[in-house]
Amino acid sequence: MKISPKAMFVIYFLLGILFTYMAVQSTGESGWSFITILLALFATLDFGVGIRMLVIHFKLKKKD
Repeated sequence: MKISPKAMFVIYFLLGILFTYMAVQSTGESGWSFITILLALFATLDFGVGIRMLVIHFKLKKKD
């Protein structure tokens, strides 16, 4: 069973929000540490992949 790009967008976007929240919480406690930067990097990658999935969804929809 395949997962649609639209569903993948939602999953990656929610993960991006989660990692952003965790990075903000980590920054408030200890400042900019390695873990905070790593969480921000993961959030950025998740948002990027999510946007790419949304673009793929619209391209497939336009193709049909």
